[in-house]
Order: sequence, then C-alpha cells, then structure tokens
Amino acid sequence: MKQATYDWRRIPNGPRLAVATLPDSECATLTIHIPAGSRDEHGLPAGLAHFVEHMVFKGTARRSARELSFEIENAGGQINACTSEDQTVYEGRGEAELLPVLADVLGDMVWNATFPEPEIELEREVIGEEITMYRESPADHIGDLISKAMWGDHPLGNPISGSLDSIAQISRETLLQFRMRHHFRDDLVIAAAGPFTADEVMRVITPHLPGSFHSGCDPLPFDRSHAAACSLTENRETDQLQLSLAWHTQGRHAATRHALRLLSLMLGETASSRLFLELREERGLCYQIGSDVSLFHETGAFEINAGLDPEARGEAIACIEREIHDLVTHGPKPGELARAKRLAIAQSKLAFESTSAHAAWVGEGVLDFGRIPSRDEWRDRVLSVTDDEIQVIARGVFQDQKPTIAEIRPV
Repeated sequence: MKQATYDWRRIPNGPRLAVATLPDSECATLTIHIPAGSRDEHGLPAGLAHFVEHMVFKGTARRSARELSFEIENAGGQINACTSEDQTVYEGRGEAELLPVLADVLGDMVWNATFPEPEIELEREVIGEEITMYRESPADHIGDLISKAMWGDHPLGNPISGSLDSIAQISRETLLQFRMRHHFRDDLVIAAAGPFTADEVMRVITPHLPGSFHSGCDPLPFDRSHAAACSLTENRETDQLQLSLAWHTQGRHAATRHALRLLSLMLGETASSRLFLELREERGLCYQIGSDVSLFHETGAFEINAGLDPEARGEAIACIEREIHDLVTHGPKPGELARAKRLAIAQSKLAFESTSAHAAWVGEGVLDFGRIPSRDEWRDRVLSVTDDEIQVIARGVFQDQKPTIAEIRPV
C-alpha cells in the first residue's frame, strides 16, 4: 500500500483545507472542524454548542431532516457529529466516489441549516433525555463531576450537553447567533482523506462554501493560578463507588505532552499498566480502572477513574498513591517505558487503517498547530522520550499538587 501524503492550504477568502491523499483507498472521509465547543459558552447557557450540533441535522432550505440522512445512507454513506470542549466536528464518510455528495450535504447542513422552531422544541426534549441518560449512569456522570471539580465556574467545568435548566434557556435566536459566530469562522478547517489530491478536493468543496467568512475569536482562558484542589461528592442509590482523581497539566503545545501520554499508558490505560495489575489483578479491588489525559490549548488534565466497592475505597487510594510515589521516586521499571512506546505506536498504526483517522490527523493538526505533523515526526518524538523525562513529568503532575477528587457514593 502506498504511503499517505498530507497537504494543506488556505482557501481564498475562506477557511483552511487539509487533505490526506491515500492512493490505494476505496473510501473517503470529509470533516468540518469548527474551533468552538462548550468552553466557548462563557456568559451563555451551557450546552449551547452541543444544541447547535444537533440542530444542523434538522433540515435546510433544500432538504428536510429525513432527506439529509437518506441522501447519504441511500448511497451507502454515513454522517455524524460530535461536540467536545474546544471543537465541534461534522463528519461524512463512504466510498471514495461519494465525496461530492458528502461535500454537498455536509456543506448544506453546516452553513444552511434553518433551525425550525418546532424542531428546536423536539430536540430540546431529545437532549434532555440524553442528559438524563448520562446522569443516571454513575460511570458516565463521574466525568461531569470531576470536570466541575477541576475547572470550577470556568466553562470547562460545565457538562458538554448542559443541564436541563440551561438547555431550557436556549432560544432559536441564541442558537443562530452561536452558529453565525463560530460556523462561519475563517480559522475552521475542512479535512478530507481518500484517493484524491488537495486540488481535487478544492474543486469539489468550493461550490458548497458560504459567500463569506469572518475572523475567529479566542475562548475565555483558564487561569491555573486560581485553581485549588477540591472534592465533590454525590450520594445516590447505587451499590458501587465511582471514584475520580485529577491533576492539572500543561496544554497540548507543551513539549512534555508525549511523555505525559506514555506516563498514562504505564499507569492505567492498558491491561499491563500498574494500576490495572495492582488494583484489579493482584487485589481484586475493582473491575474497571483506568487513566487518561485531556489536553486543551493552554491547560490539561490527568485523570484516574475507578468503579469499586465502597469499603475498598481506602485501600484503592492507598494503592494508587503507592504507584504514583514509586514513579515519582524511582521512575519507570526496566522495560516499562519500552512497552508503553510499542503500545502507543501500535495503537496509532491500527487507527490509521481508516480514512477517518487520517482526516482527524490532518484536520486537528492544522486546527491545533497550524500545520500537519508527519507521523514519522510523531513516532520519533515518542521513541525519544527517556526514563528521566517520565520521572520529571510525574513529579510535575503528582508531586507539585494535590489531586482533585470526585465521588459518586451509595447513600
């Protein structure tokens, strides 16, 4: 299979276009990366970005909601979208020949959605059910609780979907204003992956762009100097304790981000990680335990999450603290970092079997870094991380601050 080539450019008087050319691929993915999410809701009702994402599927001047999905799926394709803290992504994928249809339908949705009032009220009910579903699942709701504990009153602390109270405040005018402010920004990125060049994608996408774009705006920054470790607890009718511990980190532009990811792999992301082996395999304290890293522009978070018997709480926290102390004091064990590197690189190779991963790589590369890093460059950076760097980043995360804790406990 021929290697992918990456290219990006500025569309004249418009946003940026990033393309992954995969000569042997029979499939295509087209994505539109909007550089705005829930953290852009300062002074606005929480859940607004997510509500807008839902509403673009509810019809345009040319197509009803039913026609939007049928036109893609009748051709064997799929459309989807997701909202995170700092971006909203609209994605279409299918066979390579479907690219013109994907461009037409996605462009129509993102820039021409009409937001009919009856559909807004119906979708308000749907989103309310989504909020209730996640809130009634402790394993899901613990994520919202630890975010609130970590980021406080900053928009990063709000649930991405909002709350039942906040979505009740969202009007059609508010939705349209947010869409106009962020979906027509000239710093958004259109990304494509498949057997076509950037010139070919440019010709396909250009007729479906709106007439004009405007400058983007920065979200409210997070001031870490005002952050203090705290605890949030919620009691409910449940038999299991959901426990989350989190620490502030540097953002996605920090040189330490590769070491941070490898630290998470070693500590809790895999079946060979320290916390999985110690808490689950050796002691039987829990069924699920894991760690993860979330990186934003200027800040980030390292999290450890577990579901366990409430009576095992003390022993579990003591085990977590011992493993962290060992990493801080002694660094990785022999062979531990090498295994984490192999896992990281293998996971990357597996992911890049899909056009979706290539579109995400080029789209987020341009969106977040203003360029497309080569995969070889990323691999070399991962392979260059040393045991000493792991120990330094562990000290910086765990030794210099107390953890923020969120818990959902049985009544």
